[in-house]
This record gives sequence, C-alpha cells and structure tokens, in this order.
Amino acid sequence: MRRRTLLASLAATPLAATAARAAGTIKAVATFTILADLVRQVGTNHVAVTSLVPPDGDAHVYQPRPADLRAIAQAQLLVENGLGLEGWMQRMGAAASFHGVRVVAAEKVTPRTMTEDGKVATDPHAWQDPRNGVLYVQAIAAGLAAADPDHAEAYRDTGTRYAAEISKLDTWIAAQFAPIPPAQRRIITTHDAFGYYGARYGIELLAAEGLSTEAEPSAKSIATLVAQIKREKVRAVFLENMTDPRIAHMLASESGAVLGGTVYSDALSPPNGPAATYLAMLRHNTTLFVRAMTAT
Repeated sequence: MRRRTLLASLAATPLAATAARAAGTIKAVATFTILADLVRQVGTNHVAVTSLVPPDGDAHVYQPRPADLRAIAQAQLLVENGLGLEGWMQRMGAAASFHGVRVVAAEKVTPRTMTEDGKVATDPHAWQDPRNGVLYVQAIAAGLAAADPDHAEAYRDTGTRYAAEISKLDTWIAAQFAPIPPAQRRIITTHDAFGYYGARYGIELLAAEGLSTEAEPSAKSIATLVAQIKREKVRAVFLENMTDPRIAHMLASESGAVLGGTVYSDALSPPNGPAATYLAMLRHNTTLFVRAMTAT
C-alpha cells in the first residue's frame, strides 16, 4: 500500500508543479538549512523552500525519511552542497524520480583538501568562506531562473544584491580580525568545519573530530589535542550546535581552556536563535571568536 501511495504521488508531480507555478511560487528543496536560507533570500516570495535536514541538524549523519522523497518528487528545484557532504542524496534523487532543475551549490568552489587518517579528504564546508557564499548564491540564482523563467530577471537582480551583502559582511569580518596578532588567532571546535573560514581570515583551527561527525574522536586524539591546547595556550573551546557537547566540555575540563559558547557550522539555529540566517550565522560566529581571542 505504501508503495502504491508513493507511486501515486510521483505520478501527480507534473500537476503539482503546474499548480505551484500558477499560484506564483515554485517548490524548492534544499538539503540543509544554510542552503535553504540562501534559496529563500534569492527566491523571496516566488519560492517555497523545504530543508531536508532541520535546524541544529547534522547533514553528515542525516537519515532520510519517506516525507523527503515526496518533497523532492514534488519540487521544481533541488539544491545540494556537493563536495561529498550529502552522500545520501545520490540514492534519494533517483528514488524520488526527480525531474526538475538540480543545483550543486559548490560546483564552482575551489575545494580545500586535508589529510585525515592517512587519506586525502575534501572539505565540504565551503560556505564558511563568504566568497564561496557568493558562488553559492550565483549558482542558486541561475537554478531558480532555469526552473522559473517567468521570474528569471527578478532572481538575477535579487541574487546580485544579496551577493553584495555577503561581500560587505566579508569585509566586516576581516576588519574584526585585523587588529588581533596572528599568534592569538587560534580556536578549538568540536569538528573540523571551519577550515575555509580559517584560511580566509588567517586563523589556526584545531578540532577534536575530522571533517565528518560520523566517527567519535579517539582517546589518543583527545589527549594529543589537550596537550596542544596547553602548549600553545589556546584560550577557548567552542561547542557546535549539531555535535555532542560532551567533547567540548571534556577538552575544556582537561586543558584548562574556557568554553567560548555555541557556534554554528553545518546548520542554522531555529528562527528564534542567534543564527537563523546565513548572514546572522557568520556574524554570530565571528563575534564569539573575536571575543575569545581578545579576552584578557
């Protein structure tokens, strides 16, 4: 019965798409909240956006639900990050028989690579560099224009204005770090999600976990990191909204560093939180990082 229901919903997709366009909006699905916000900012009232991974959720370990298949099947636009972040999306797109416009937001990003457990790994967290955020917006604006040609010019105009806002924020962030001596620009987070941010603003980053949150850090890696925190006199350890807080508490307790607060890496906060949008997330994280680096 469930299979017949799903097939029926897939068969109704063209009708649903036509109805959505007739009502003046198109349906878009984004894999996680940061992408959903970018789509919302560019699409404004022409687009209804669904995020598969919820606020404070972890895209690395997300388990798709049957409702996600229905949302993708009924959408005219599907936006994913790429760079290996959403391994579960390949089978999701095929299972939902998606026939709309598919956007890989990070397609034009120059990816960072790291050595992890002796292997070269691609860092998928490209949005943490606002310059890449501009590339994301450009890709999304082009995807929206292709999915909804009637409003193509509006998407391009809004995308251009929003990209300018991101660039302005990038300049502000750089100015916050400029007075801080390089030796003080060190932070500890619970997983390695801020590599692009660190490279952009000259910050040395240490992390208890690797690029993905799927594996628990070993006791040896924790001990090594604690020793490094003490040796280099790193001042603060930051919690991430979508990782296990016990890791940060352990690092702070064993190293003597203080807990610097909750930062947002792979997911936005709920609407009433401090990082409900992409721009708010970047401002919030920067404020906490600068406060920790300049504390006396």
